[in-house]
Amino acid sequence: MTLVSGWGRFPVVDSDVLRPRSFEAVGEAVAAGSVARGNGRAYGDAAIGAVRTIGMTGFDRIRWFDPATGRIRLEAGVLLADLIDTFGPRGFLPFVVPGTRFVSVGGAIAADVHGKNHHCEGGFGRHVESILLRTGQGETIEISREQNSDAFFATVGGMGLTGVILEATMRLRPVETGWIRERVISASDLDAAMRALDAGDAATYSVAWIDCAARGQNLGRSLIYLGEHAATGELADGADAFPPGKKPGLSVPIDLPSMTLNRTSIRAFNELYYRMGARRAGTSHVVSLYPYFFPLDAIADWNRIYGRRGFLQHQCVIPQDGARAVLGEILDRVARRGDASFLAVLKKLGQGDGLLSFPLPGYTLALDFPVKGDILNFLDEIDRLVVAAGGRLYLAKDARQSRATFEAGYPALSRFNAIRKALDPDGVIRSKLSQRLFDEV
Repeated sequence: MTLVSGWGRFPVVDSDVLRPRSFEAVGEAVAAGSVARGNGRAYGDAAIGAVRTIGMTGFDRIRWFDPATGRIRLEAGVLLADLIDTFGPRGFLPFVVPGTRFVSVGGAIAADVHGKNHHCEGGFGRHVESILLRTGQGETIEISREQNSDAFFATVGGMGLTGVILEATMRLRPVETGWIRERVISASDLDAAMRALDAGDAATYSVAWIDCAARGQNLGRSLIYLGEHAATGELADGADAFPPGKKPGLSVPIDLPSMTLNRTSIRAFNELYYRMGARRAGTSHVVSLYPYFFPLDAIADWNRIYGRRGFLQHQCVIPQDGARAVLGEILDRVARRGDASFLAVLKKLGQGDGLLSFPLPGYTLALDFPVKGDILNFLDEIDRLVVAAGGRLYLAKDARQSRATFEAGYPALSRFNAIRKALDPDGVIRSKLSQRLFDEV
C-alpha cells in the first residue's frame, strides 16, 4: 500500500497504485477493482481508488493529428503541458485549460475542467469528439455524442466512475501566437467586480482575483483580467510567435509552518498585489500564455505553502439570480475569519455539458483554506449558503462536502447512477470520493 493524496494533500489514504503498461493490463486492473488517476491534480479524493488506483500517466502517446482541422487522437495520460509545448509552435492550443497545465487529458475529461472562457466556449468536454472507454463490465467501447451517448455525457464530468478513459479524439484551437492581449480592470468592491465581469461577456477570457481580506466598503475589491489571443502583428519586434515553455523557476522545498499564512501576512500580500495590479488598470498589453493561464505553475510544489496538514479548496457556483447577496455573505464571513487564501478567484460560467459537470450559468468562487482549527465546520456553514441559493460544489476540488450537499446540487445524479450501474453492474470502479458521496453505505 502507498500513501496517496490529491493536490490539496488532504486526505492522505492508503491505496495500491498500479501502473499498467498496456490497455489489456488496464482492463485487468479495472476488473480487480480500482479507479484511474492522471497526474494527481484533483485536489481531494476523486483520483484515489477505494482499494487500488490505476496510474495512467504512462499512456502518453499521440495517435494522430490533422493540421488541416486541428483534430487529434491521443492517449489519456498526455498532459496539457505536452500539448501546449508540442502543438503551440505549430499554431494550435487546447480550447480549454484550467489553472494548471500539468493535468492529464483523461483527468480533464473526467472533471470536465473549465477555464477563463467557459462563459462563451464551454468546458473541456465540449471540444472532445469521442472517447475510448474501458468499462467496469470489461468492455472497451467508443463513446461520443452520437454513439453510446448516455455513456459519453456521463463520462464527461463523471470523475472516472463510468470507466477508465484510454484515448480521446478532440479539437485544438488554431492560433497565430502563444501570447494573450490582456486588459486589466480595477474594481473597488464586489458590485464593481461583478459589473466588470458582466461587461466583459464578449471577451474570450475573463477572470477576477479577489482580495478576500478586504472588508466594509472594500469587500470584494478585485482585479479583473480580460484576454484575447494576440495576432502576430501585435507582438513586439523580434518577439517569438510562441514563447518557450519554462519549467517552474521556484519551488517550495519544505512544508511551511502553519503560522506562515495568517491574517497579517495574507492582508499584507493582498494589499500589495491589489495596488500593483491597480496601477495597470485601464491598460492593454501582451503577455505570455503561461503567466496568464497558469500563474501558480511557476512555483513547483506550491501546495506545500499550506503546511504538512494540507489545504482545502472550496469552489462553488451560484446561479446568476441572487448571486450578489450570497457571494457577499461568503466573502464577508471569510474576511472576518481572517485565514483565507491569498489567491481567490471569481469567474462567470455557462451551462455544463456532462450530467455531473460542475458549471451552471452564474458565478464561481474559489477559495483556499489551510486545514486547521474548525475549518470543516466553517465550510459546512458556507455549504448551506450555497445549497440555499441553488448552487453546488466542484467535485474535482472537493475533499469534504457532505452527501446531502452533493445530492442537493446535482439534479441529474439519479440518471448518472443508472448509467454508471449499466456500465459497471458489479461496482468495481470505486474511488474514495464515490465511497463518500455516491456508493451505497
